[in-house]
Amino acid sequence: MKKKNYSWLERLRKGLSRSSSQISDGIGDIIFGRKLDDGALEELEDLLIAADMGLPTASNLVANLSKDKFGKDVSPEEIKSILAANIAEILRPIAKNIHINEAAKPHVILVSGVNGTGKTTTIGKLAKQFKDNDLRVMLAAGDTFRAAAVEQLKIWGARTNSPVVANEEEGGDAAAVAFKAISLAQNENIDVLLVDTAGRLQNKAHLMEELSKIERVLSKIDSSAPHTRLLVLDATTGQNAHNQVEAFKSAIDIDSLVVTKLDGTAKGGVLVSLAQQFSIPVVSIGVGEAIDDLRPFDPKSFAETLMGVNI
Repeated sequence: MKKKNYSWLERLRKGLSRSSSQISDGIGDIIFGRKLDDGALEELEDLLIAADMGLPTASNLVANLSKDKFGKDVSPEEIKSILAANIAEILRPIAKNIHINEAAKPHVILVSGVNGTGKTTTIGKLAKQFKDNDLRVMLAAGDTFRAAAVEQLKIWGARTNSPVVANEEEGGDAAAVAFKAISLAQNENIDVLLVDTAGRLQNKAHLMEELSKIERVLSKIDSSAPHTRLLVLDATTGQNAHNQVEAFKSAIDIDSLVVTKLDGTAKGGVLVSLAQQFSIPVVSIGVGEAIDDLRPFDPKSFAETLMGVNI
């Protein structure tokens, strides 16, 4: 039986269904048969906070809603549409693609994150996207603590026809792998070098220092490298994602985010609160494990899907 190919919008709707169902059903329960009074606004704020949008974001959204609709009869669909438009406005400034500087040869993307966020898989999917755009890609296995991570990266290397630089044995200096990889990439005229790193808890100072060391080693070969400092966040962690951004920014000045596993949580609203607090570009979101389930971030479709608009 032939497997159905779902469009990205269908996959996004399916992936965000837990978050959107919670919000959409909640709005219906709150608004049904009543005016938008103080009680309704308070319940809506609580609902948005429960979806991990955080108190400041939820309060701003409800305040904007109150300006035009307070005391009026409104439908759940009207509320969802207004909220979706306001959320899209918050997200629009941070929706940016990774701009590859083809003159860099290579453009170095340093990928970091805590354990289990899906860094290596994200690297593989990004490599596929870059290859589809006719860019020459190399992968560096900087997660020297886990042999499985190296093997996983090699599998992605084979899938995308991208060379992989790794230590022959488990362990060793991750910065040395990065040094070797960027040197080879320059010699081989590679367009994009994706550097994997070991998962690390944000409260482990020595591991965060190792990340800083990798950055320093890369910059010795190319003073402008790494050109992109990408943090992979797991949406299921909810508001803890804020702590991770703070910690990794202090180590390597994160400039891009990928948010994964939005299909495994009802906390999809965390992306909105991250946008409002940090203003760091979100370059891609992940709503599943398939290779096409990681896509560039579109604020309008995300906001409408999160709010259950036109579903």
